[in-house]
This record gives sequence, C-alpha cells and structure tokens, in this order.
Amino acid sequence: MRRSYSVRRVMRHQRKPAELLLVPMIDIFTVLVTFLLMTAVFSRTVILELKLPPANTTFKDPPPGLQLEVTVRKDSLQVGDRNSGPLATFPNKDGAYDYDGLSSYLQLVKSKFPDKTEATLLLEPDTLYDTVVQVMDHVRVLEVNTGLSVTPYELFPDVSIGDAVLPNAPPNAGSAPAASARAASAVVAARH
Repeated sequence: MRRSYSVRRVMRHQRKPAELLLVPMIDIFTVLVTFLLMTAVFSRTVILELKLPPANTTFKDPPPGLQLEVTVRKDSLQVGDRNSGPLATFPNKDGAYDYDGLSSYLQLVKSKFPDKTEATLLLEPDTLYDTVVQVMDHVRVLEVNTGLSVTPYELFPDVSIGDAVLPNAPPNAGSAPAASARAASAVVAARH
C-alpha cells in the first residue's frame, strides 16, 4: 500500500533522531590505547653529573697516590699523573683517536689502583663533543665481550673536566683545575 506524499512527509518529521552508540567507540579506543602502550619504546636518558676538579693544588696538599688525568689533544690522547706528569701517550691512528689503547692502559692503571675512582678529563679548545663523550665512556667503563653479550666493568666513574694546558704554554701555567674558564659543573646525557 502506497502512502501519499503528505503522509510520508509528516511521518518523516515525526521520526526520532538516531542514537549515537558510544560503547563500540570506547571499545575501539581501549584496544587502540592498549596496543600503543604495549608497542611503545620508552627511551631512557642517563644523566651523568660531572664534578669540578680541585680549585688549586698549591693551597692544599694533594693526597698520596695517583691523581689521574686524561688529556685530549688534537693528535693524541695522553694519560698522566697530576704530580709526576705524563705516563702514556696514544697517538691517533688513521686520523682517529686510539680508544682501544686508552682502555687497555686504564685497565692496567685500575689493576694497580683498584680503590681509585676519580679521573680528570682535560680538553684542548675546539674538542668535538662526540670525542668528549667517547673518551668519558672509555674512562668510566670498560666493556668486555663475553660471548653474545657485553659486560661493563667500572674503571674511573667520577669524572671531572677542565681545560688542557696547551703544549706551547709557559711551564708555570697551572693545569686546568687551577685556571679553567670552561670547567663547570655540568650534567651530560651519556649514551648507553
């Protein structure tokens, strides 16, 4: 049976609006949030606090034993004692720093001074940030491959930074702890 146009028009205006069902939408969002939380990768930022080196060694007697300094030069890495001077120098190999030689030597130093945890990193001007981070990583931790995994061993985790004495500087110019303009307590994001 056919209805007239006017009857259909009246019935169309009397219809109730369609209801919005929120339950299926809430279900979809619940599944979506659960999926995103399970697959999200949370990056971990490690913060390393650097300490200032001693202000001036002339005002205070240095403690007995080794005061380890690692100097980053443009053409080499140098390990030394603040009191006795350079101990070992590792020239660049093929235009890159000899991090393996540095790690091997620091491992030897750690075996002789197992209770020592402090080291001072002295930098020449214009040292690249990546170089600073890599040297700090090699001074702080020794990574040893054990089968399929890498095992970290602590070397000298308490790192101070300062300016290196330039090779052509006067002999009485103090080392970085004495007159460093750049040395400051800093927080550096190290990568692991």
